[in-house]
Amino acid sequence: MKALYRAAIFYLAFGLISGVFYREFTRANNFPEGQFTQLSVTHTHLLALGFMMFLIFLALEKVFTFSRNKKLFNIFFWLYNAGLLTTVSMLILHGSLTVLGKESGAAISGIAGLGHIMLTIALVIFVVLLGRAIDSPTRTSEAALAN
Repeated sequence: MKALYRAAIFYLAFGLISGVFYREFTRANNFPEGQFTQLSVTHTHLLALGFMMFLIFLALEKVFTFSRNKKLFNIFFWLYNAGLLTTVSMLILHGSLTVLGKESGAAISGIAGLGHIMLTIALVIFVVLLGRAIDSPTRTSEAALAN
């Protein structure tokens, strides 16, 4: 459970810092206000897919203890983090190139796509973990004892 909490705090800090970076980097490079750059969505991606999702994972962990399956939990946890960090890194790279007036290549889009694929696989694993935890005999017996 500590890992989920620490990840949430990490993404909160990273998300807030990325918002400051977006504002200051665009200002320092005289980027026209209101013109789109991938940097503008980095802040929200980190806060929504990082901070808020890990708070949701943490709440569900508290209720269902889905991390009992340590192997599958570790795959989910590290794959989700790798996918999110890959995606966000490409947002930062692509957005920075836009602000600097340079073209971004297809490789950046391809790598960002791999990040999205990792996130998708991690979320599928999470759904499996959660489903198993809900159907777990220990959950059923705990619920019976509570009644």
